[in-house]
Amino acid sequence: MEFNFLAVLVAALVTLLVGFIWYHPKVFGTIWMQESGMTEEKAKQGNMLKIFGLTFFYSFMLAFIMPALTVHQMGAMGMIGGPEFIDKALPSYAAFMADYGTAFRTLHHGALHGFTSGLFIALPITCINGLFEQKSWKYMLINAGYWIVSMTIMGAVVCRWI
Repeated sequence: MEFNFLAVLVAALVTLLVGFIWYHPKVFGTIWMQESGMTEEKAKQGNMLKIFGLTFFYSFMLAFIMPALTVHQMGAMGMIGGPEFIDKALPSYAAFMADYGTAFRTLHHGALHGFTSGLFIALPITCINGLFEQKSWKYMLINAGYWIVSMTIMGAVVCRWI
């Protein structure tokens, strides 16, 4: 099983596409701006190259770990020490991969694992931060929802394409 760098890049781009839709004024953008205290003027003052560049960088980090969250075979590979140890693995590894090498490698399965990752990782982190920042539940749920949707799609892309 080879690592597919292109799949990770595409998964990282998902966050930008989902964000463009999710935070559009006709979806959740207007509510998010009200709840966050953001204004059009303040938004225009931001360094867009820095914002989108770092957003892509952090999204890439998330996409990079997504195979470990969505692809069961990554666990088997981890048990032998990684791809560089395939030649030294016990015969049971080769037998497992022969039997299950492509099992559960679907869009739906990846979406399920991406969704649960968003629900059990992104939602708690977002809400904990929001509670300490004294943000509203609307704000927290809009941001957490964005990450749940993004991670669901990222998981589908990575699980099917890696």
